[in-house]
Amino acid sequence: MSASQKIHFEISERKILLRFIDLFFTIFILVLIGHYFQFDYFRVSQSNFYWTIVLAIYLLFFGTIFEMYNLQTASNRFQISKSIILTSSFTVLFYLLTPFYTPVLPSNRLQILLFFFSILFSLSLWRYIYIVFLASNRFMKKVLFVGNSKDIDVLVAELSKFNPHYHVVGYLAVGESSVDAHVKRVLEEDLDEFVYKNYVSEIVVISSKNKLTSIDLYNKLLSLLEKGIVIRKYNQVYESSTYRLPIHFDDKELYKFFPFSRSNQNKLYVYFNRIFDIALSLVGLFFFFLVSPVLWLVNLFFNKGSFFYTQERIGKNGVPFTIYKMRTMVPNAEQNGAVFATVNDVRITSFGKFLRKTRFDELPQFINVLKGDMAIIGPRPERQVFVDEISATIPLYQSRHVIKPGLTGWAQVNYSYGASLEDSLMKLQYDLYYIKHRSLFLDINIVIKTVSTILFFRGQ
Repeated sequence: MSASQKIHFEISERKILLRFIDLFFTIFILVLIGHYFQFDYFRVSQSNFYWTIVLAIYLLFFGTIFEMYNLQTASNRFQISKSIILTSSFTVLFYLLTPFYTPVLPSNRLQILLFFFSILFSLSLWRYIYIVFLASNRFMKKVLFVGNSKDIDVLVAELSKFNPHYHVVGYLAVGESSVDAHVKRVLEEDLDEFVYKNYVSEIVVISSKNKLTSIDLYNKLLSLLEKGIVIRKYNQVYESSTYRLPIHFDDKELYKFFPFSRSNQNKLYVYFNRIFDIALSLVGLFFFFLVSPVLWLVNLFFNKGSFFYTQERIGKNGVPFTIYKMRTMVPNAEQNGAVFATVNDVRITSFGKFLRKTRFDELPQFINVLKGDMAIIGPRPERQVFVDEISATIPLYQSRHVIKPGLTGWAQVNYSYGASLEDSLMKLQYDLYYIKHRSLFLDINIVIKTVSTILFFRGQ
């Protein structure tokens, strides 16, 4: 097995690699330019090491906001070019405006342009190298499926959709399954030879009974595990590739996804979250009071009717509460009964579309956060009529209520607006992923993605 075919970077490793080399290329190019050209604004030395630290923080922060480390964006030339320009621009702007910990503004303004184009060039060069030489081949992982599922083609297609570098090269059926799959069928006695000849680096077990029927197969897999082949259950692979839980419409076995995050019982984390909620809601309400006179005037002329509206939503443990929002629909929008809002809903006013895109319509919900009805981060609260309707088809839907609903959440930043049961199932998969993996790091990730959503006008 050649070294190049053995090496594979996992998703988390790829993101670390992107961040590390972003910083390395940027600083390396700045050092080169400082050495060969008349560039005195930025210097790397022991006496001003904090200049480099501040630059690194800004670069990684804005790179995350503008999706430099989204692997799908990173593999697309057009999308990554846009992200590079935005990241470089905001990094340089904030770096220039930071007092004390960055260099004094140069008298020669050309130094600033050189600083900007150095960062832009270094990021563009490295990301072009990444797309051409790494993204398409180095990250390809050859995988063998083992199990008794009759839906092998569906599972392969589903996994490949979210992780295009997962290449399923074969399938070994166990039990009495008669599978007619498009991937190559592997016999148990040929397993070792197939793994070796096809450079398989991971085996995914998809047995619905969560056990293997053959002792010989178990021993062979154990032997491959000892030789360094990774063996994982399909649910684990799906979860790590899609960042959501693999539940289905009629799934009732919540125990399969336990243990839920220990952070739910971590008092320090809970107290910190509450302090964070209060602090951010005060800042949000202050901003709302600043912009509300302008929004009220616009609403008066272009969105005739009440400025606010209230509605009963379901909160933690299924307890209802009153939510506060800015009105985005025409008056009496639900005179014929409650219905899901849809994309391009005719009931949404032109000003209402702007409010939804910018998320301004949700600013009054900081009142709910301050009262403790909601948190900044959590599943979106729904109305009782929709909870009942969805729960009748998706029994696990009620499990969203084990934590407080949120102003933003993992489902909101990862999935576009939808109004069908399929959309509700998809959002539930993301919500349960958050509940299971809830942590300070994931919360920070959601906040940054929310900022990105607002900046790119992806609001619902």
